Amino acid sequence: MEDKQGPPARPRTQIQGRVLLFTICAAGIGGTFQFGYNLSIINAPTLHIQEFTNETWQARTGGPLLDHLVLLVWSLIVSLYPLGGLFGALLAGPLAITLGRKTSLLVNNIFVVAAAILFGFSRKAGSFEMIMLGRLLVGVSAGVSMSVQPMYLGESAPKELRGTVAMTSAIFTALGLVMGQVVGLRELLGGPQAWPLLLASCLVPGLLQLTSLPLLPESPRYLLIDRGDTEACLAALRRLRGTQDVAAELEELEEERSACQGRRAQRPWELFRDRALRRQVISIVVLGSAMELCGTDSVYAYASSVFRESGMAEEKVQYAIIGTGSCELLTAFVSSVVIERVGRRVLLIGGYCLMTCWGTIFTVALCLQSSFPWMPYLAMSCIFAFILSFGIGPAGVTGILSTELFDQTARPAAYVVCGVLMWTMLFLVGLGFPFLMEGLSHFLYIPFLCVCVCGAVYTGLFLPETKGKTFLEISKELHRLNFSRQAQSATWQGPEVIQSTEL
Repeated sequence: MEDKQGPPARPRTQIQGRVLLFTICAAGIGGTFQFGYNLSIINAPTLHIQEFTNETWQARTGGPLLDHLVLLVWSLIVSLYPLGGLFGALLAGPLAITLGRKTSLLVNNIFVVAAAILFGFSRKAGSFEMIMLGRLLVGVSAGVSMSVQPMYLGESAPKELRGTVAMTSAIFTALGLVMGQVVGLRELLGGPQAWPLLLASCLVPGLLQLTSLPLLPESPRYLLIDRGDTEACLAALRRLRGTQDVAAELEELEEERSACQGRRAQRPWELFRDRALRRQVISIVVLGSAMELCGTDSVYAYASSVFRESGMAEEKVQYAIIGTGSCELLTAFVSSVVIERVGRRVLLIGGYCLMTCWGTIFTVALCLQSSFPWMPYLAMSCIFAFILSFGIGPAGVTGILSTELFDQTARPAAYVVCGVLMWTMLFLVGLGFPFLMEGLSHFLYIPFLCVCVCGAVYTGLFLPETKGKTFLEISKELHRLNFSRQAQSATWQGPEVIQSTEL
């Protein structure tokens, strides 16, 4: 009997392990992958789209468009992406609450399909306005997915793998960046005739998600706590966990459900007025801002010129740029492996400290690159080292905070706040970076060094470790920290199964 009963256990565990893996892949390919992909593919056809804009205007009016107006149209095409992301971040909370995490990701592909159609027919229609509208729509899609995907995966993962699973959002972002750089090569879709196909290629990951994600379960937490559907939650847990102790995890979810009983989903502005969420809100604002303002954009902007200064041939620079994206992808993988061993705080503090170190050396190398022949090579090494440091810490860990620091009632609103902050910062950095580069020249990185130092200090002093803890345990610890002065005079009663989660 033992010989007959032994073998089936391993295959069944492997099958259920595959369900979680497929869930991660299906959510990621149409989620944060799209963010990184659409962020990077726009670089390759820059000159081709500007020429198309001028030709279109000339065909309409009989005269060419002035150079500064061509540049203005191009700036709008680029900046409409983060603007759409801002709108998407505002939509993410209501969609996640009303439709659920999985369904929100599926519905989000409507924006991708519409954008791909606009991109694909823009040249034939002779309309650069279609490109602008398409960029706005893919921005909306990215804004929704950047919030909903980590929420979905963080709620679906067991506590001992929560950090690793949530870090896959950063992996897919980096993978999207690299794939966008590769597909945008002149030898592939980066040529003067293929750019409409390059922009419309965002349809492929969208279709992959539409065909795979419906086969996978919804977030068990959403099903039990938000919908009150115990049977659906149990079925989802069994599919995601397999032979693991589902009953014990269901009991944990029931405790969390009881702690949230009678409370509706909070609105984004209510988070700022709730004293019980003070530390959580400050943490996502400070660390979210630090991630966007830590200087990665400046390093990427300098990469091409530094590679040329080191003597690299012009036709090889595009391949070196792919190497920078590959560094971030590599460290995202490494970080997802070690995060449950070393914790969130160590990765954040270590990442920001290393970025400060390499950023300082990078600044010195830029200042002295004309004095010593080997300085451009040092600057080139610092670029790769800086991106490696960013990828192993802030790039992935920051996105987990909204999932782990907030309970079920506040989590969607927290992602709205975090998303609005991220896209606003991205828009402002893109707008102000050229002026900052012109004004500070080689000392451009000094303000970013200060941001890295502040990120490390804040993490060390104020961010609690969440490794290996349940959401309820994290809530209790944060409540104690938020009301530390009253801890001795009053005991905390958990928040009150959400009957309604209307926004």
